Amino acid sequence: MPLNVAPIVDNWYCHLDKGQRFRVVAIDESARTVEMQDFEGTLFEYDFDIWYQEDLEFCEAPLSWAGAEDVGNIDDYGTEITDTKASDWTEAADDFSPKSPHRK
Repeated sequence: MPLNVAPIVDNWYCHLDKGQRFRVVAIDESARTVEMQDFEGTLFEYDFDIWYQEDLEFCEAPLSWAGAEDVGNIDDYGTEITDTKASDWTEAADDFSPKSPHRK
């Protein structure tokens, strides 16, 4: 039986029957639709009638947003650079610039 949980932008919800977690990203009152994004980043939309027929409840946001951001490695966060040696930082910038066909 649906719980009739109102959609609220930026709140996380769980499908009670599917176990899927998602958040509401937009509500269009004139079109009577709710836009949602699941943990993997997929966007989907329900009209108000479908929303209120679903078995939904509020739930906590995920501890890690890596799924929604599709981040696979720690380097993707920009917090660690593992392939740059300290000596690379002492070289002149020209050594790292791509050669332009107009440069002689």
